[in-house]
Amino acid sequence: MSEIRMALVGCGGMAKSHAAVMEKLQGKLSIVAAVDIDLQKAEAMAAALGIGRVATDYREVLPDVDAVFLVLPHHLHHPVAMDCLAAGKHVLLEKPMANSEKECLELIEAQKKARKVLMIAYCMRFHPLVVRLKELLDKKAYGDVFQVSIWTEQLTIYPPGHWASSAKTLGGGQLFSHGCHYIDLLLWFLGRPLSGTHVGTNCGTPWMEKEGTSNVTIEFEGGKLGYHFGTWGARGTRLGYSIHAHCTEGMLEANFRAGKLIAIVKGEEQVLYEAERGKYTNFEMEHFVECITEGKEPLTDGPGSLQGLRVIWKLYEAEQNHTVADLRGLGLDEFQG
Repeated sequence: MSEIRMALVGCGGMAKSHAAVMEKLQGKLSIVAAVDIDLQKAEAMAAALGIGRVATDYREVLPDVDAVFLVLPHHLHHPVAMDCLAAGKHVLLEKPMANSEKECLELIEAQKKARKVLMIAYCMRFHPLVVRLKELLDKKAYGDVFQVSIWTEQLTIYPPGHWASSAKTLGGGQLFSHGCHYIDLLLWFLGRPLSGTHVGTNCGTPWMEKEGTSNVTIEFEGGKLGYHFGTWGARGTRLGYSIHAHCTEGMLEANFRAGKLIAIVKGEEQVLYEAERGKYTNFEMEHFVECITEGKEPLTDGPGSLQGLRVIWKLYEAEQNHTVADLRGLGLDEFQG
C-alpha cells in the first residue's frame, strides 16, 4: 500500500499531543485533513502540520482518506466511528472505546463487517518502559510476580460546563476516562481477574460529577494482586506516574517521570533501561500502520479493550452496592460478544 491518507477528527488538546509524532511517519502515513466542529481549531492544526484541507464535518472528507484518527469527546466515539467503519475506513479511536457495552459491541461487529482495522489508542501499551517491564514479567526474570501497583497523580481541572466534567458525556469518572489505561495494563500484566473493589470520590475535585480520585484492587488467578490509584486532584506528588511490580526475587519499578526501569534486589538498585520522557504515541501510530499494511490484528483491538471497560463497569456497580465485584471471565483472552 502507498502512503496512508489519514483525517484527524477532533483538534483539541489530545490531538495536539498526537500530532507532534506525525513527522516520524513520513512516507508511511500523512494527515491530509484536519476536522473539528470549531473551524478555528481545525485551521490552527492544519497550519501547524502543513495540512492542506480543513472541514467542520468529518463526513465531507471520508471519500478522500484511507483512515481516520478520532480524538473526540467520549460520547461521540460510537456514532462517528460507526460512520467511518461503514464508509470502509480504518479507525484509530482514542480510549475509552465507547460509553456503554452495547456501543462497544456494535463497533466490534461493524469492524468485522467492514473488514477494516479498529484500534483503540491505549498508548501506554507501547511505551518502551511498559514493553520492557512486560517482557521481564513474562520471562520471570525476577521470579514470579505477585503484586503490581500503578499510580497516576496529576492535577486536571475542567471549567464549568466542560464535557469531561459530566458523567454522561465522559462515560464515568477519572477511572473510566484515564484509569482505563491502567486497568488494561493490569489485565495485560497479570492475566485473568477474579474479583475486585473500587472506591472513588470527588472530594478534592469538585468540578467532577463522578469520581476524580480512584482506588482499585483486583485479585487475579494464582493469587496475584493488582492495585491502581489515580487522581486528577494532586496538588503535589512523589509517585507521579509509576508502576511497581513485586516479584519473588526482586522489585521492578517503571518511573515515567525519570524515564527509567529499575530493578531493586536485596536493597541494591540497577537501572535496566532509560527512555526519554514522553507518551511515545509514535509507536502506537506505527503499530496502526503495520496493522493496515500487513493485515495484523491490533494489540489493542476492540474485544480486548471492551474487557477492560467491562471490569470498570463491574467495579462501579459493586461500589454502588457495597459489594465485591465478580470479575471472572473478563481476562483479555476471555472475550465473549
